[in-house]
Amino acid sequence: MVQLSVVSRAESPEISSAIEALQAEFTRLKRQYANTPYPSLTHRLQRLTQLKQALLRENEALIAAVNQDYGFRSRFDSGLCDLLPTLNHLNYTAKQLKKWMKPQRRHAGWMLLPSRVEVQFQPLGVVGVMVPWNFPILLSIAPLITAVAAGNQVMVKLSEYTPATNQVLARVIAALGDIAVCVQGDAKVAAAFSALRFDHLLFTGSTAVGKLVAQAAAKNLTPVTLELGGKSPVIIADDADLARSVDNIMLGKTTNAGQICVAPDYVMLPQAKVATFVELYLQRFARRFIRHGRMDVTQIINQAQFDRLQHCLDDAQQKGAKLNTVVGKTVELEARQMLPHLLTEVSDDMLVMQQEIFGPILPVIGYRNIEEAIERVNQGPRPLALYVMTKESHLANHILQRTHSGGACVNDTLMHVAADDAPFGGIGESGQGHYHGIEGFKTFSHSKTVLRSAAWLPRSGWLLTYRQSMLRVLTRFFGR
Repeated sequence: MVQLSVVSRAESPEISSAIEALQAEFTRLKRQYANTPYPSLTHRLQRLTQLKQALLRENEALIAAVNQDYGFRSRFDSGLCDLLPTLNHLNYTAKQLKKWMKPQRRHAGWMLLPSRVEVQFQPLGVVGVMVPWNFPILLSIAPLITAVAAGNQVMVKLSEYTPATNQVLARVIAALGDIAVCVQGDAKVAAAFSALRFDHLLFTGSTAVGKLVAQAAAKNLTPVTLELGGKSPVIIADDADLARSVDNIMLGKTTNAGQICVAPDYVMLPQAKVATFVELYLQRFARRFIRHGRMDVTQIINQAQFDRLQHCLDDAQQKGAKLNTVVGKTVELEARQMLPHLLTEVSDDMLVMQQEIFGPILPVIGYRNIEEAIERVNQGPRPLALYVMTKESHLANHILQRTHSGGACVNDTLMHVAADDAPFGGIGESGQGHYHGIEGFKTFSHSKTVLRSAAWLPRSGWLLTYRQSMLRVLTRFFGR
């Protein structure tokens, strides 16, 4: 296992030795894959069992470590939204793996009879996984699970912003033995990591950094899966139950204090309901999250992110937005805790409407009709998620068919990410490629088409000897 310390100077001896160690481990994994290019089902399931045992053993240590890295992180966020989905993903993958590994029979077509065609799923080799800070357990271990299930060797680059969590994750990943390498280091190590000749590279993080990773990978023609973000909108139709819509949005916006790639980024609803929505949201938030003068909401990860969010609020107010937050409650906030800030009267020149917010700020925009809301979605980059609140399925379908997004929920938020049997991924600037489900298994596998012909079959001889006759016969039967 490799663990690389954070360094800050490009020419320092530490960075040189770290990158040399990185390359050495990559080379070792390449050789190891060459010696075992197709691990058996038993071998893969054994590795997953070892990983599960480590996760269960380190359960409390992981929760405590993430809390340390954040300053305060709600146990709900760490337990229900980070650790539990990871275990569910592992259990689901282990249950499905035998079926996924089986070659798929395909129709050969009449021209190729009596040959048979199948698709085999072959491990790619060495897979790289680059992990963000916001859900360090799920976003490191879930892709690791799928990559190992597909038979690969794996290198995992953990975020430098979660050092305490990384120490525990290193122990968890060590349970996989010599097929997995855990890498720690700063942005320079990450750059070197993304430049390795991986057989596949998965990156989760911002669009800006994702572009740099894609550029580095392109030099080696390394295929990439990019799980990015964007401004995931909510459209509340006129017929929607407003209180339930508020609850759905609040769940998405309070989970990890909105520091989640599929968090609702802005809300659109009929203009006449904007004030009621804002009032309901703040009332229900205060009732649920503020107890005895304390707020049970995760802190912003670090001061830089907190300052960025505050700058967005200042920018919006300077440009005419109206800020709405909890009033009438005495709350003692931790250092980087942030109350919800709902912004009305926003304009497109504000930072909150130009950038992914990634925090507890929520622009609320009134529309005159549903087509206006659809048009606003389509004017921007395609988001990672779209949320529709309505009782009418035909209206939901109309919105879904007229917009593009990585995924979507109707009368819910976030929950599509937890569907283990369905792909998760972005589109356009919100990402490319998928993982989760069999789509994830295929992402980390090579789908190899194999045609099997009997040893006695004289087809090639016929095609060589009777070229014109064969062309006429085949054209007569198949060329129309």
